[in-house]
Amino acid sequence: MADLQKIKDAIMSGKREEVTSLVQAGIDAGDNAVEILEGGMIPAMREIGDKFSRNEVYVPQMLIAARAMQAGLALIEPALVSSGHQPLGKVCIGTVKGDLHDIGKNLVAIMLKGAGYQVIDLGVNCDVNKYDEGIKQGATIIACSALLTTTMPYMKEVVEHFKDTDVKIIIGGAPVTQNYADQIGAHGYSDDANGAVKLVDVLFKKSA
Repeated sequence: MADLQKIKDAIMSGKREEVTSLVQAGIDAGDNAVEILEGGMIPAMREIGDKFSRNEVYVPQMLIAARAMQAGLALIEPALVSSGHQPLGKVCIGTVKGDLHDIGKNLVAIMLKGAGYQVIDLGVNCDVNKYDEGIKQGATIIACSALLTTTMPYMKEVVEHFKDTDVKIIIGGAPVTQNYADQIGAHGYSDDANGAVKLVDVLFKKSA
């Protein structure tokens, strides 16, 4: 049986190789992949996210924890798929057209995966057609990121494109504010990755 507490601690400490060996040992022993995910991995990312929100850890610690989480996820995802495990929901994420920054986007994507969501990562420089592709794959929430004030206006185009649908748009990035989200009619805004997860939690509960 995999030591879920050790997996959780290793993820929170960013010990990628230790996470890999612990998760692999659990898989080799025939442990349930869903139990590994929900008992060790998701709690780790929820806790590190809460610590980040309280300024007890910072972006570098979040990133190394997220990478450790990703290493574990890569091992158990095939087992999760074969077991028919259902994610909490499906989100597509991408940096908007004209913007090639991806660190914040990547962190949000990993945090969402760590929280139990299926994430369709569309990459950078995403126009509305790319976001459409994510929706066609079953996503019901779009997360848009921008790091440049010059690319922020494209978020409005994304909101306008989906305004007559049930798709929810959430936005974030260094220059983005709640006020801007309200101005363009986005369904939510967060200034950090943990907040983005909580926002998605709320939106999925509302649509349930």
